Amino acid sequence: MFQETIDKKQLTFERKKLTDAELLDIYEQLLRPRLIEEKMLSMLRQGRISKWFSGIGQEAVAVGSAIAMLPDEYILPMHRNLGTFTTRGVPMGRLFSQFQGYANGFTKGRDRSFHFGSQEYKMVGMISHLGPQLGVADGIALAHKLRKESKCTLVFTGDGATSEGDFHESVNTAAVWDLPVIIVVENNGYGLSTPSSEQFRCRYISDKALGYGMESRVVAGNNILEVMHTLREVAESIRRRPRPILVECMTFRMRGHEEASGTKYVPKELMAEWEKKDPVANYESWLVEEGILSETVKDATHNAIKQEIAHEVEAAFAESPVKAELSVELNDVYAKPIVLGDRGKAVVEPVAEAKEMRFVDAISDGLRESMKRHDNLVLMGQDIADYGGAFKVTDGLMAEFGKDRVRNTPLCESAILGAGLGLSINGMKSMVEMQFADFVSEGMTQICNNLAKTHWRWGQNADVVVRMPTGAGSGAGPFHSQSNEAWFFKTPGLKIVYPSFPYDAKGLLCAAFDDPDPVMYFEHKNLYRSLSGPVPEGWYTLPIGEAALLREGTDLSIITYGMGVHWALEALDAEPGISADLIDLRTLLPWDRERVLESVRKTGKALVLHEDTLTGGIGGEISATIMEECFNSMEAPVVRIASIDTPVPFSHALEAQFLPKERLKAALVKLANF
Repeated sequence: MFQETIDKKQLTFERKKLTDAELLDIYEQLLRPRLIEEKMLSMLRQGRISKWFSGIGQEAVAVGSAIAMLPDEYILPMHRNLGTFTTRGVPMGRLFSQFQGYANGFTKGRDRSFHFGSQEYKMVGMISHLGPQLGVADGIALAHKLRKESKCTLVFTGDGATSEGDFHESVNTAAVWDLPVIIVVENNGYGLSTPSSEQFRCRYISDKALGYGMESRVVAGNNILEVMHTLREVAESIRRRPRPILVECMTFRMRGHEEASGTKYVPKELMAEWEKKDPVANYESWLVEEGILSETVKDATHNAIKQEIAHEVEAAFAESPVKAELSVELNDVYAKPIVLGDRGKAVVEPVAEAKEMRFVDAISDGLRESMKRHDNLVLMGQDIADYGGAFKVTDGLMAEFGKDRVRNTPLCESAILGAGLGLSINGMKSMVEMQFADFVSEGMTQICNNLAKTHWRWGQNADVVVRMPTGAGSGAGPFHSQSNEAWFFKTPGLKIVYPSFPYDAKGLLCAAFDDPDPVMYFEHKNLYRSLSGPVPEGWYTLPIGEAALLREGTDLSIITYGMGVHWALEALDAEPGISADLIDLRTLLPWDRERVLESVRKTGKALVLHEDTLTGGIGGEISATIMEECFNSMEAPVVRIASIDTPVPFSHALEAQFLPKERLKAALVKLANF
């Protein structure tokens, strides 16, 4: 009976209080993406374009959603939501340029179709992984809620994507935090070629909302007025009382997943059934029957839009191809590229007196000072509020800054990392604490494909600091002891900081919060309470990207970071006859090539040390660079010392064998005597 009601509503239009002029405007908005699509399909057949993801049959969902939202509220569309962009007034010419990878598009030729965003039009495009879009919407909505703005955010997803972990994490987070977000699920019956019956067992995706304690609606997605009325009602309700609501739009995709895939997997009778529910044709027929749309106006509207499309297409194709400029590509990776200034010069010099602090307290103090400096900074992580975090780094911060800004999160690493990006898009800053660095594997897509690439793709910074308690030596075994900085070292767009002393820990953390780019901030757990040092009170920063020369010598250069610095200091103290430069990298991405190469050219010998496993570790990149740049100055091959290539073992004897500390001493003497 319920399905019969939905089927009936697909063809039954209720104007409610809409005027004739408003109904005609809706018609034009609905028609525009259809005619653009027809033009794109024609050009695909002509070979003028190479690929197209069609939304024909689903236009009512996109257009109705965009009409329902206020112009300054964010929409996060998917790849079949052309109608959201056209309804929002994104210039048609720029869209065509974007589709073809031309400079007048939104990504400078770096990405295609709707993989872009625009602050001007409050649109945040998707990445190909689909599900991560929902976590970003959570963050945008959270920013509205924290600022007590009566606004909501609308995010699209598809029926197939509701099986992804990101969907469950993000919907759960939205529900737990009562975020003002509308989750629009376009249920078109297929995930590429896999039907819904092979995707999930519930009949309606909206049934899943009940499990998260959420409200939901099921809407006839091919009825433009039904979609618009429902979403307007939902949006107005959310603005009054912030909370998430899932809206499932029953619709159908009349073309293939993309044109090359075709639709042979769809039963012919099902295709014929949905063809009768065409959202454009049925709305147009209803307007004509009601005497609202005349044949003259209909023809004139069609012709005007087609002429506009033809003009803008040819204008786009007349553009010159994107010119490849190496400096432009490299500089756009970061919102704030690293430019090393005078050595040893802090970005903000400390002005207060120093006091003795443990490593853990220096980090905590850095968080406290950053929260004071940036009133738009939000801390998020598992157990970080009342409990103070697994290592008590955030202890006391909730009492000082409130539970809105120091937030416990569900066990949803991916959703929370996505929320960090969403907060940045909506003008805020965030820190996400991984309870252990090992657990970050749950959020790799958000970090490496979303946070890292957003600025390069469409100029949006990702102002997120990810804190990573890391390292072995405490008998915590293979899932709480990994050194995984190399996972991120090869990802352009990220910055990686790894302090070795309390002074650096605070200064680099404060700098990370001042930096608009995503910063992976590693902190060795075994240094938390075993290492103390003088740390200035108040706010100060150290330059990200600049290494520290801790000792100067002539025999060889040791390049290391983190716990490796302390192993190296101990080894050098045990061998007073060895005169060495000791370089603490402090920043791993980008690493300080100038300081390292200058040192090695002077000493002629290099030892690269890190706690991470040998194969694929950061030391390999540094060693290769030294050999390429300093070969003529070398008196010995570069030596790498690292942990053995196994997971981190539990027992003390095995862990001691795993770590490189003991091997370092012999290697140091051997290199000095080479």
